[in-house]
Amino acid sequence: MVVVTHEMGFAKEVADRVIFMDKGYIVEEGPPAKIFNQPENQRTREFLARVL
Repeated sequence: MVVVTHEMGFAKEVADRVIFMDKGYIVEEGPPAKIFNQPENQRTREFLARVL
């Protein structure tokens, strides 16, 4: 199943893989624990800092 959301709490709890996109391009993907705790991409870090 594919779910598109900006609700990061929901994604963190139910997803087995998270994909972050910027301007239509995938900039980061992986398991939620890795993405939410150690994002590698600057845009991912900025987004998570704003919403979490």
